[in-house]
Order: sequence, then C-alpha cells, then structure tokens
Amino acid sequence: METLKDLVRGVKVDSQAAVLLTSAACGVGALLMVMRTVSEHQTVNDKIQRARSRRTENLQRAEQEVLRYKQSVEFKQLLFKQALAVHKELNCCTEILLESFDQLRTIGSNKDGLLYGVPISIKDNVSYKNYDCTCGIIMNLSQPAKKDSVIVEVLKKQGAIPFTKTNLPQALLNYDCSNPIFGQTVNPCNPQKTSGGSSGGEGALIGGGGSILGIGSDIGGSIRIPASFCGICGFKPTAGRLSSQGIVPIYRGQKCVLSSPGPMARDVDSLALCMQALLCDHMFSLDPTVPPLPFNLQTYQSSKPLRIGYFEHDGYTQPPPSMVRGLREVKALLEQAGHTVVPYEPLRVSQAVNELILKGVFADGAATMLQKLKGGPLDPCLKPQIVLYSIPNWLKRILVFLLTPFVSSASLSPAEVWKQHAAVEDYISDTIAHWRKRNIDVLLCPMIGPAFNFLYCGLSSLTMIYNLLNFPAGAVPVSTVTAQDEEDLKHLKGLYQDTWEKMHKEAVSGAEGLPVAVQCVALPWQDELCLRFMKEVEQLVKHKKN
Repeated sequence: METLKDLVRGVKVDSQAAVLLTSAACGVGALLMVMRTVSEHQTVNDKIQRARSRRTENLQRAEQEVLRYKQSVEFKQLLFKQALAVHKELNCCTEILLESFDQLRTIGSNKDGLLYGVPISIKDNVSYKNYDCTCGIIMNLSQPAKKDSVIVEVLKKQGAIPFTKTNLPQALLNYDCSNPIFGQTVNPCNPQKTSGGSSGGEGALIGGGGSILGIGSDIGGSIRIPASFCGICGFKPTAGRLSSQGIVPIYRGQKCVLSSPGPMARDVDSLALCMQALLCDHMFSLDPTVPPLPFNLQTYQSSKPLRIGYFEHDGYTQPPPSMVRGLREVKALLEQAGHTVVPYEPLRVSQAVNELILKGVFADGAATMLQKLKGGPLDPCLKPQIVLYSIPNWLKRILVFLLTPFVSSASLSPAEVWKQHAAVEDYISDTIAHWRKRNIDVLLCPMIGPAFNFLYCGLSSLTMIYNLLNFPAGAVPVSTVTAQDEEDLKHLKGLYQDTWEKMHKEAVSGAEGLPVAVQCVALPWQDELCLRFMKEVEQLVKHKKN
C-alpha cells in the first residue's frame, strides 16, 4: 500500500512538473513567435527603407547629371529637369533610369527611328534591365529584371530614350496610386486628389509636364482612368496587339479579363505615333505571338463620316453630372460635324461584372494576390479589399447577397472555370452581334471621373467591361468640372442608391476645375479606327474652345 501511495504521490508530482514544463514551453514558444514576428517586421521595414534610400540616391545622381548639361538648351535636357521638378511636387517617379544619360550622348547613331530622341517614361511594372518591377509589394524588392521588356527594346530601337519608371498602387488593382514603398502619388491638377490607378505615376508625370509620352498597362481601366483624372490622353489597345513580354502582372494565368500595355500622352497624335513605332518588324521578330499587323495609317488619317453608338450610363454605373455633361457636349459636336450618333444599350452589364469579370479575375479566390502580399504592410486603400478577400470561401458564399461585388472572389473549381470561360466567349459574341445590329463603327461612352479623393478603391463597369470584351478603348479630355456640376452632384441619386453609389458620390466630390473625359471604343483589332475616333473628338473640342 505504501508503495502505491508513493506511486500516486510521484504521479502527482510528475503531473505538476509536466504542467509547469508545458506552461514554460508555451511561454517560450509564444516568446519565440513574438520575436520572429518582430524580426520579420524589422526585415520588411529595412527592405522598404533601403528601397527609399536607393530612390533618393538615384534622384540625386539624376539631378547631378542634369546639371552637367546646364550649358545645353536642348529640349531633352529641359524635360529631364522638368521631370525631377514634377516628381518633387507629385511623388510620381520610382527611379530615374540613369543609363538614359548615356543614351543622350550616343543618340546620333539612331536617327532613323520614328521616336528618335524622344524621352519616354515607363510604368513601374514594365521591365527595364537591372531595375525592380515592384508592383508596390515587398516581395518584388531587390529582384531586378534580367533584361528589358520587348516594348522597351523596341522603343530603344526606334530611337526613344526611356528615362524614368513611375509609381503605381499596391498590387495594381486600384483606382488610387499609393503603396507602402514609395507612398502616395497626387494629381497634377489638384494635389488633394489622386492621380488614379494603376498607371497613376504616368498620369501624374505626363499631366504635370514632366514627360511627353509614357507606357502604362490596363486591366480594368488602368491607363484610361489616370488619363481621365489627370487631363491627358490614354489608349488601351486590343490585348495581344502589343507584346506583353516583360510587363509584370500581380499574378499570371488569369485569362478572362485581359491586360494590355499601351501609350499615354498629352495628345492623340502622340499615342498614334507610339503605336506606329511599336508595331514594327522588330517587335514581331522579338515576340512571334504578336500578330504582324503594322499600323494602318490610312485608317487613322481617314475623314470618312462615322456612325457612332452612344449611351450615358450602362445600367450598372451612373456617372456624375460633370461626366454626363461632357459626353452630351461631345455628342452634339460630332453630330454638327456630320457624323451619325445613335442610341446604344450595353448588354447585361450587371451579369458581366458580377459573374464574368469578378469571378474571372478572382477565380483562385484571390489566393495568388494574398500570397504576394503576405508578410508585408498593406496600403490603407487596399486593406478593406484584402479583409474581404481573406474571408473563407464558405462564408463568402453565404454573404454573397450582402457584400457583392467583393465576395465574388470565392474560388472556382476547374469545371466552374471552364464554364465561366465559355460564358465570357458567349458574352463577347452576343455583344459583337448587338453592335452589328445597331450598325455602328465606334462607341462614345462615359469615362470614370472626375479625379477621386484619396482612399476610395472603387469598381466601375465603364472601363473594365472593355477588358472583358477585349475591345480597344481610349480616354480623351474634353472639359472641366463646373460649379453647376458640383451643385448637380449634390442631388444625384444614382441607379441603385446603395452603399457603392454613395461612396462613388463622395469620391468625386470637390472636383471643380478638374478634367472631364469621354471614352472612345472600337471592335477588336480596330485600334487605328479607335484612335481616329479619339482624334476626331480631340479636334472638335479644340476647335470649339478656339
């Protein structure tokens, strides 16, 4: 019996010791987790600080190089100097491409290029050898490109001088232009407004006079929106018309809503010249997946009257009064110039947004995006979206009626992806048939704008629909917001009077004096016709002002 009691006492003592040891182990484990988190946080901060320090040093070196040319009055040197000044005001550049100064010294060897001697800015995600494509995320820091993108190679071949990379929103899918590495880019027309996204650095630099031509990319309006916000022209070609090799996306493999690189400039002729320069044998040789279709100058220069489709809203997004007024004024100018303008009703836009666009972009349940952002700080504008994307799939499906559109990011099975791809093909076919039934050449439609206040992420069918359809589309500035537009905005009720429309109304408020734009659209591969239409709008507006 004594032995049994001793055994019981021993067991009790061992149990108490085990509890103490377990508690101690848990404490040590928790401490190690805290230390690891602190260490990872410090590592991230160190990476960001190094990137910012590199940019500061890079800009200082660029200023020194510009001073070396102070005896010269050539336009190119003046533009470099102006770009640095604009950056100081707007925070629009991520790095100056210091090799561009060497190109200035040797430019005489390439006088036959269509872009001979033209300094060109490029968006952060356009690969340039030995420079990062950050996409605004920590994971991409200190990962310099091993070679130039095809577009950069062709630009150089045509005599252009890529001279700076420009800022973008974290993860690219945003209408603002801010990230935790390089901060907030502001609007050249009003620093209290965003320059737009995702090619917002380009919009700000060109709109501010620091660049005459730039290259952006567009997956939901990312060229057209900054163009609209900053009062410049932007063109999204048919996806595949220009090479995307070396244009870094936030994730690859998504095939429903197509991204396309394209030009941004202060006038349409510059967009057309850039397209003409890029659509050359050199590009077709470097990237055989690009169809060898040279720029059709005859179509661009045509003066044949057009039959133009027209709508003021698509049944899903209600533009603010300033944008509708600008659209109506352009419609009237086109009719006065001898063009025919007819009503056009976009097909099933609500279904296209919720069932095709969002489910296509987030077919993986946003897993790839979340993985890219893991371990790094989130930009304040992106954080609310990420919270919603992080909701488990089973809960997303329950909340779908409450939180549409963002819970449409529930992941799809392979069978559902195939079905969704087929639905996209059907939608494109139906839209083209509807277009032809109306017998129209091009489409005049609203553009997102005026420039948003900060921290409004936004979602608009007005631009994203043409990435789904893969129609070429461009933005052209036509007016500015008036005091009456602002007054009319106060009484705008919208189509649905829901939370999203209230947020949109808040986002565009306080915009008096800011640019107003319209959007011009054509059928796939009719890029020159789209640009010709944009030019027509630009010229009519210019003549009216004169």
